Amino acid sequence: MGQLLVIILLTLLPISTASSSQTYTTYIKTSCNSTLYQQLCYNSLSPYASKIKGDPKKLCKTALSIALQAASNASTTVSNLQKQKTLTSYEAQVVKDCIVNVKDSIDEIKQSLQAMDHLNGSDKEFQLSNIKTWVSAALTDENTCTDGFEKGQKVSAAVKNKIRNSLLVVARLTSNALALINKLKI
Repeated sequence: MGQLLVIILLTLLPISTASSSQTYTTYIKTSCNSTLYQQLCYNSLSPYASKIKGDPKKLCKTALSIALQAASNASTTVSNLQKQKTLTSYEAQVVKDCIVNVKDSIDEIKQSLQAMDHLNGSDKEFQLSNIKTWVSAALTDENTCTDGFEKGQKVSAAVKNKIRNSLLVVARLTSNALALINKLKI
């Protein structure tokens, strides 16, 4: 009888784990419904479901971390553009300005991540307000990167596409993080 009970319990364990895993991914899917880029939100966060579980703060912090990694990757991509010898002086200035904007965005996301650790303190409303401001500013900085394309000066399609493609995902991930943070109850 004892062995039978152990076998039954062992066969139920994976079901329980699978059920918990399903619950965690369902939580992420439901949370992502409040974002503009729902599929990107789900695809980027679901690999971290077992870490996030059902914790809204972990969800927001993970979304910010993912946006930060994407911004760092975009920074590298844009910085590599600056090394191209074929850039016109105007393109070089657009790239230089974009690098500054992306670095500002990275700093603002980092500040947001640090403030997430202080949401349990007595000034949690203040910290949450700061987080929202920094993430909004990061989003603005990312979008500002392409402003140089609109000034009537000629920027090659290759430069435009490289910058836009690297920043599009960053801006969408940052937008999703902000949407999740805006739903955060502290």
